[in-house]
Amino acid sequence: MKRGTALVWAGTLWATLPVAGLGAQPAVTLQERLGHPRSARLLVIHADDLGMAHTVNRASFEALERGWITSASIMVPCPWFPEVARFARAHPDADLGLHLVLTSEWTTFRWGPLSPVDQVPSLLDPDGYLPMLETTVAERARPQEAERELRAQIERARAAGVRITHFDSHMNALYGTAGLLDVYRRLANEYKVPLRWDRTLQVPAGGSIPPQEVLIDQTVAVNPGVDPKAWRAAYEKLLAPLPAGVYLMVVHLGYSDEEMWGATADHPDWGAAWRRYDLDMVSSPEFRDFLHAQGFVLVGWKDLARARP
Repeated sequence: MKRGTALVWAGTLWATLPVAGLGAQPAVTLQERLGHPRSARLLVIHADDLGMAHTVNRASFEALERGWITSASIMVPCPWFPEVARFARAHPDADLGLHLVLTSEWTTFRWGPLSPVDQVPSLLDPDGYLPMLETTVAERARPQEAERELRAQIERARAAGVRITHFDSHMNALYGTAGLLDVYRRLANEYKVPLRWDRTLQVPAGGSIPPQEVLIDQTVAVNPGVDPKAWRAAYEKLLAPLPAGVYLMVVHLGYSDEEMWGATADHPDWGAAWRRYDLDMVSSPEFRDFLHAQGFVLVGWKDLARARP
C-alpha cells in the first residue's frame, strides 16, 4: 500500500483511497467542537460483534476495562447477548452501541430474527435464519420488515439495561439500498444516537445522508491476506499517514480457542485466528506507544455524540 492511502470500507469491498482531499474543511471542525485543536487526529478504536460468542465477549470486556479499545457494539439476536447485558449493567459508563443485525454469516453457527418469523419473511433464508450475505439482504429485505426487526433488537437491549451510545450495521447490510439506509437513519434520529457512516462511503442510488449526521472521516481496518507476523505493522501503516480528522478503527476480538474455531472453522477471514491477532495487537504496549508517538487522541462514540446535531 502506498504512503498517503488508507484502507476504507466501500459497500462490500475494502478500497484503497487517498487520504488527502476529503472535501473542503468546515469552518469549525468536529475536533474543535469537542475542544481539540483543528490539527488533532481523533481515533475511535472499536470492537464489533459483542454477544456473538463467549470468547468474543471475554476478550472485548478485557479490552474495554483495560482501555485497549474505546467502544464496542452488540449483536442482540446472538446467543451470548445476556452476558453482554449483564456486563453493561455492571459497567454503565462503558461505550456500547448496537451492531444492528440482518445477517448470520457463519456456516454452522447461525441465528435468526427476534421478531416472529411470519412478520419478517423477507429477512429469512431457506433455513429460517438471517441470510449469510449482505447482498441477499439488499436483494430481498423489505424496509418495513427490517425496521420491525431492528426495533425489536433496540428495545431488547434497552429493556436489558444497555445504555446505547451509537448504532452501526453488521456487515454493513443497512448500507445496501436507499430504503434500508433510510431505516437506519430514522432509527438513529428517533433514538437520538449517532450512526456509523464515514465520508468515503457511497450512498446507494436514491438514498441520502445529510453531512451533519456524518461524524467519521474514514474507517480503517486491515484487509484479508495480511501476514500475521506483520499484523500490528499493517495497522500502523494505515494510521500513520492520516491527516487531521476523525477516524474509526474497527477490530474483531476473541481468543483462538475451541469455541471460536468451532464457530468459524471454514471462514478464516474474521475467524478465530484473525480475532486473536487483533486482540494481541490492541493489547500490545508497542501499539499504544505508536499511537502516543503519533499524537492520536483516543475518543469514543459518547464523545462524538456531543458533536451531533
